[in-house]
Formats: sequence, structure tokens, C-alpha cells
Amino acid sequence: MRWIAITIQSAFVLVLAVGFGAPIPLWPILWICALQAVLNLPPLWRRVSAVVSEPVAGFTQILIDILALTAIAYLAGGGTNPLISLYLPLIAVAATILPPRHAAAIAAISIGCYSLVSLVHAPAHLHDPEQAFRSHLIGMWVIFVCSALTIGWFVVRLNAAVRSRDAALAAARETALRNERVVALGSLAAGAAHELGTPLATMAVLVGELAADASLPPQAKADVELVLTQVRECKRIITRLAARAGSSRAEAVQPVSADVWIEQLVERWRRQRPQVVPDVRIDGAIPGPRIAADATLEQALLNLFNNAADASPGQVAIHAGWDTQQIHVQILDRGRGIPPEISGRLGRDLVSTRDDGAGMGVVLALSAVEQSGGTLSITDRADGGTLAKVLLPLACIGAEAAHGR
Repeated sequence: MRWIAITIQSAFVLVLAVGFGAPIPLWPILWICALQAVLNLPPLWRRVSAVVSEPVAGFTQILIDILALTAIAYLAGGGTNPLISLYLPLIAVAATILPPRHAAAIAAISIGCYSLVSLVHAPAHLHDPEQAFRSHLIGMWVIFVCSALTIGWFVVRLNAAVRSRDAALAAARETALRNERVVALGSLAAGAAHELGTPLATMAVLVGELAADASLPPQAKADVELVLTQVRECKRIITRLAARAGSSRAEAVQPVSADVWIEQLVERWRRQRPQVVPDVRIDGAIPGPRIAADATLEQALLNLFNNAADASPGQVAIHAGWDTQQIHVQILDRGRGIPPEISGRLGRDLVSTRDDGAGMGVVLALSAVEQSGGTLSITDRADGGTLAKVLLPLACIGAEAAHGR
């Protein structure tokens, strides 16, 4: 806006002096405009803002504009100069962005300067009175249009900034509430993991004795072996979580290539869900980029894998790939899809598409993905089922970036 004001002032005095031949001191006025331009350079105001508060810096800028406008008006006709209307945009800006006392000071100074140059100023007579009146009307119209456009543009930009800030605050509040819920769930999960150790140990002993029973039929023996495998997997999960809890990211995470990470993650999941045979496809240059994904992110993907398996155990597809910027993982199923009444709340609230589900897994997955700098979207597939798409920027989970945090 200051550049606009400087341009209007310079153009107007040039037209008045050169176009209409008004006897005004052109060069002193242009020097004033040039000084304004120098003072408006960003490096200078960055230094000023570094040593004074933001309201003081804004007040100083507007005060300089008022003094420059007053000097130009004094040299070019005083209150009869249409440029005098440029006080109004300055007052409007001050009232919008400055604290009340600073804005009141700007308004008072503007009124004082307007009154001063209306009483005391250098005359700017034109020899033809009719031409002088016409140029005055044209100047008033031009300055009014410029002032209206400037104020309108400023207010529109300000409203857009306010709306953007409100949206950001609402998103921050939503994230804070979800994080509080995730922290509460984490505390409960830590207690549950501690308590599960004893019953899992008991189950392991009992199932181990059953597996060693020679009189057990082959079919039952296979089922017992499967249960024993699952119990051992549960114990491994609890042990792994306990080992990683409290460790820093750099200490707890070993960088691996993306293709190895995906394969290991799918293999872990298949041990938990041996009855599911997923369609796994990995696209991208081998070896993939080295990443350092923490346990929460891995658990997020496992939750999404499990949701797909619950929706359609016989038709689960996991497609992963990467480029120089990000890794993408798509989990596809052929389930019932997402009901419209919960599509906007999925991942934000504890809602589920299953009758016996709590919706906790998607909330935890969304939180973990966003904390890793990525995004998670869950949408219906056009031909039936659900698509969960995870995008993970390499800048956030790359091995160098992760260890540099």
C-alpha cells in the first residue's frame, strides 16, 4: 500500500507540474517521494522491526507517510490539493492494524496536519481558472478512486487473513483435542500392556502344554500352534513397545530402505493375520530411499492394514511406492465403504464403520501420520470398498532428517 501511495503522489505532481504547468517545486516533491521509497525498502524495515515492537514499527511507518504527504501538500497547494484525501487510507489502515492509542494518535496527527496545510501552504496558481477547476475535479476523482480501491483491497486482504487465522485456530484446537485423546489412550494402552504380561504368560504356558500333548488331533494341534504363535506375537509387541518407550527417535529407530521397511511391516502384519493373503505391490527404484520411521508410524499402518482385513479378509491390497519427494502407501479393500454420516468424522472422532469397532485405530493412525509430517485420506472406491492413502514426505521421515531432529 505504501508503494501505491508513493506512485500516486509522484504521478499526480508530475501531471500537475508538467501537464498543467502548475508553478510548484517539482524536484523537492520528487525528492520526498524518493525518500519514502528508500524508507520503504524491506531490509531497512526488517532492521527497524528487530529493535522495536510491531505496533511501534507500524506507527512509525504510517507517521512517515503522513509527514511526507503533509510536506507535499504544503508545497503543492495545501488543502486544495486532491492528494490531501490520502490521509483517509492512512487513518483507515492505522485503525485496523494498530492498538487503539496508536490509531488515535495517527488520527489526531492527520487532523492536525490537514488543518495546518489548509491554513499555511505555498500557493500553486494556474493561469487559467477554468483549467485549474477542471484539473482539481479530475484530481479529486482520481484520488477518490485510488483511495477507494486501496481501502477495499486492504480490507479484503485483511478479512481473508482473519478467516485464514480462524480456520488455522479451529484446526489447531481440533488437533489439540485429538492429541489429548491420543495421550489418554496412550496412557491406558501403557497400563494395559503392563497388565497383559501376566495373562499372556499364563496363556503361553497352557497353550504350550496343549501343543505338547501327543493325543491331540492334527487339526486341533494346528489350531493350538496358531494360537501359540499369536500369543508369542502379542508378547513380542509388548516387549518391543516397552523397549522403545522413552527412547529418542534417533536412538530407537534404525534407518532402512523404504522397500525393506514396507516388506518387514507387511511380514509383521501377516504374522498377526495369517489367514489374510494380501496383494502387495511395491513400485519405485530399488533400493528405495533410506527412512527412519518410528514405532507410532509403523503402528498406524498396521492399524490401517487390520481395518482393511476386517472389512474384506479375502481382498486386501497394499500398494507402496516413492519418488524423490515422498512415499505413498495405499491400502485397498472391498468392504462396505464409509457411511456418509461418519465420513467427515472418521479419524477425528471415535467412530467406526464396524458394529463392534471403536474407531480408535483410525484416530491413532491419523495422529501418528500427521506427527510424521504426512497426510492420511480415507475415501470410498468407485467400484466398491475403501481406499486409505498415506503420503509421507521424505523430508520428514528421511534418515538424515529424522536423526537431525
